[in-house]
Amino acid sequence: MTEIDATDAIRSANDPEPSSSSETESRLLDVIIIGAGLSGIDCAYRLREQNPDADYLILERRARVGGTWDLFRYPGVRSDSDIYSLSYPFEPWRKPGALAEGADIRKYIEHTAHKYGIADQIRFERHVLTADWDSSTDTWTLGVEVGEGADERTETYRCRFLLFATGYYDYDQPYTPRFAGAEDFTGQIIHPQHWPEDLDYRGKRVVVIGSGATAVSLIPNLAADAAHVTMLQRSPSYIFSSKQKAYLAPALKKLLPPAAAHRAIRLRYATQTAAIVHLTHRFPKLGRKLIRANVAANLPDDYPVDVHFNPSYNPWDQRMCLVPDADLFNGITEGSIEMVTDHIDRFDETGVRLTSGRHLDADIIVTATGLQLLGFGGTRLRVDGDEVKPHDRFVFKSHLLEDVPNLAWSVGYTNASWTLRADMTARSVAALVKYMRENGYTHAYPHLGSEPMTAQPLWDLKAGYVERSPDALPKSGTHGHWKVRHNYYRDALDHRISKIDDSMVFGRI
Repeated sequence: MTEIDATDAIRSANDPEPSSSSETESRLLDVIIIGAGLSGIDCAYRLREQNPDADYLILERRARVGGTWDLFRYPGVRSDSDIYSLSYPFEPWRKPGALAEGADIRKYIEHTAHKYGIADQIRFERHVLTADWDSSTDTWTLGVEVGEGADERTETYRCRFLLFATGYYDYDQPYTPRFAGAEDFTGQIIHPQHWPEDLDYRGKRVVVIGSGATAVSLIPNLAADAAHVTMLQRSPSYIFSSKQKAYLAPALKKLLPPAAAHRAIRLRYATQTAAIVHLTHRFPKLGRKLIRANVAANLPDDYPVDVHFNPSYNPWDQRMCLVPDADLFNGITEGSIEMVTDHIDRFDETGVRLTSGRHLDADIIVTATGLQLLGFGGTRLRVDGDEVKPHDRFVFKSHLLEDVPNLAWSVGYTNASWTLRADMTARSVAALVKYMRENGYTHAYPHLGSEPMTAQPLWDLKAGYVERSPDALPKSGTHGHWKVRHNYYRDALDHRISKIDDSMVFGRI
């Protein structure tokens, strides 16, 4: 047997001898966390904070920590929200600048995992395919795939509580619409989610299709070495220039101890974002005017701002894109970047033909066309043999699934930093596990009962990736703890005053 944990993996004498393609983790773990990205490391820290003797493992599909920040490696990949509220409350972010580079975020996650002894509990290259709950034993059994091809084998893990920190999108298949004539194009077609490490775009003409966070972070970096970069969008998005030079943060770091300074800076950025979101939601015309003024101030006086930067929707109906120190606008002003707002007719041998009749010459086409939603990492969930379809279940307190025992899911905000809610979820789950252990409970789940509840989408975005996959995620209710809000401060208040046993069913075998 290949040891999964050299010190603790002991196979029961009653277990069958595994075949060469199957391994078994025989001990019953208290908690298994799936995913070693930003959320997974947070969950592990909070679990041990409240349950120092808990026996847990993290199963990570990739070969190293980082999740999203390990997957995306295109030039310019960075946070699309401020790094201070994206970072952990318990581990200060020490680099300058409000928007952080993806490689630095991954290193920060890795540093945190090692600093707090979490790295030793991670099992890499473990793809969790199935999770089966057995009410006769109150345990989850996971079917895990390890390796590929001739080296592929399966492993089995068992735990009391299962926590998904797998994000919300498909790591394997990004969204790429079918473009007529794509097979005729003689250059390269690249999706940022699968960026080739050896891609040489120096001196090349590059067309980037898309206007979301990926496009606006990628394009200025491509423009530094490419001959010319075109940002081709079907319709405008809200884009806002954010100054990287901070004044308050350096002062607080000088005046306060690192932990206290980090808490103050984090609070400041979280408050600022919440205020901006609330203001623009409450007064969309004012929000639109302020955003437009920001764009216009960074472009030439005669630039057609309303053609390329005047969306048809209100601010925060979709996520807003931040650009550091107007880098995208500077490229447009200098001429290395061109904005084109038009529809694609088809690809041809040398580029993209538009419905207006214009042709965009290209050596490389980058399809920054978005993500595919995927809940629970694609793991097939079953309770006592019956498959659980996530979209048939309501979410409770934004992280528990209706009538599914001992299971939680970490997912962040659409209008603020991911970690603000991910950390709240981590603390809530850790508290629930502690409560169950102290009271001898072996199962717990939220139950709606006979209370009628209208369903609504989990996310209040009109983004394409949300509207394309309405059944990929669980559903939100319309009131109480069954309603998924995107308001950090209201959630933080509820988190402090709500009771662990509210609408929960507890029991023991």
